[in-house]
Amino acid sequence: QVQLVESGGGLVQAGGSLRLSCAASGRILSISVMGWYRQAPGKQRELVATVTSGGSTNYADSVKGRFTISRDNAENTAYLQMNSLKPEDTAAYYCSALQLSRLYWGQGTQVTVSS
Repeated sequence: QVQLVESGGGLVQAGGSLRLSCAASGRILSISVMGWYRQAPGKQRELVATVTSGGSTNYADSVKGRFTISRDNAENTAYLQMNSLKPEDTAAYYCSALQLSRLYWGQGTQVTVSS
């Protein structure tokens, strides 16, 4: 079992920045991909960004150039640096971790961007 704990969400004005953290614990060997997803009220959960254990990254078009995902393998932590935030970025953000064929989720952290 892998446990994921997110932190760093909050309320920010449009144009501001936030940094989300996701700490993994438990049986953390062989976590190949860590990622961030988000879900706004009334909408489906969507991919924001992923990072592999080797550092390869992938981003949703809507956040490219504004968000940066990173990963500290020694600390078993993934980060999401969010700059130039927009009201449409408002959502619950969820951390994920792929271990072999199983996908784990954190409990989510709320990000609210005011206009």
